Amino acid sequence: MEDRYIADIVQQGFNLGASDIHLVDGRPAFYRINGRLMCRAETPPLSGERIRAWGMDLLAGDQRFKRVDETGQMDFAITFAGLGRLRINIYFQTGSWAAALRLIPREIPGLDSLGVPEIIKDLLTEEAGLILVSGAAGNGKSTTLAGMVGYINQHQSRHIVTLEDPIEFIHLHDNSIISQREIGSDTPDFAQGLKSALRQDPDVIMVGEMRDYETIAIAVTAAETGHLVLASLHSRSAVQTLERIFDVFPQQHQAQIRGQLATSLLGVINQQLIPSPDGERRWLAAEIMVTNYAIRNLIRESRVHQIKSAIQTGAALGMVSMAKSIRCLLQQKKIAPSEARRRMGSDWLNE
Repeated sequence: MEDRYIADIVQQGFNLGASDIHLVDGRPAFYRINGRLMCRAETPPLSGERIRAWGMDLLAGDQRFKRVDETGQMDFAITFAGLGRLRINIYFQTGSWAAALRLIPREIPGLDSLGVPEIIKDLLTEEAGLILVSGAAGNGKSTTLAGMVGYINQHQSRHIVTLEDPIEFIHLHDNSIISQREIGSDTPDFAQGLKSALRQDPDVIMVGEMRDYETIAIAVTAAETGHLVLASLHSRSAVQTLERIFDVFPQQHQAQIRGQLATSLLGVINQQLIPSPDGERRWLAAEIMVTNYAIRNLIRESRVHQIKSAIQTGAALGMVSMAKSIRCLLQQKKIAPSEARRRMGSDWLNE
């Protein structure tokens, strides 16, 4: 039976425009709104057992519920009637149960509404290659990927296979057909899902997160062999995105992966969500790297530290440095000078 109190907490979260809700033993619900965590102290506290029972009710009849008690944690997603979807992580901490809820709107946001630069739309028309969306956790990578899939779905006729853990936005077939596969229920893991996807006649493959050597290797090979691959990675800049990929591979395979990326990589969008001065919303600051001849050589020759300079001089190709993107938001008075200075660091003086 549905716990109406927790259901009301979720509804309140959607009404407030929260991105996340935290349920912790002995405390009222906490909401993350525009990046800031707030507690509605007037609401009664929750018990850990009540949080666990609510999660078990959501998973009634699903074999995955056994994992919660076996492993002390569980990831899954559900549709919350009339509001949107929830990505839920139930976990055990200091002797009690807690939950972190990510609120996902029903409507898939368009790239324009997200503030994604126009050059990304041009990259999405390519028949093959790799487009990476990177950034720190909680900076909208999954939403940008969903917007990219939605753009292809609306404007092109392709077969799109997504691999997600778990499925967040639900895509309806438009000009494309979309096969959404969830890790753990539709396929064991990203690597197995990618191997299978290559036998499903895909034009586009979206990988929710590139986490390990095998997944990255298959994704890069898929991009190299005629598929458009969209994927996300946790990193804080375009350069760090490439360095993280290289670091996954053993030394003897470094030259090979550099050569593959130099051939297949179309571009990287690294993003931050920065709060407005009034705290009412967050704005997208995006570093854009488009792979041109010079950058391909820098990748191939393991001189990725020089890519930052190539981005700064590549405006004609649609490239934008993070510092320039943040300065643009500042000039438009969308963010505060103190926030811009904090985000830019040494680039505040050097850019």
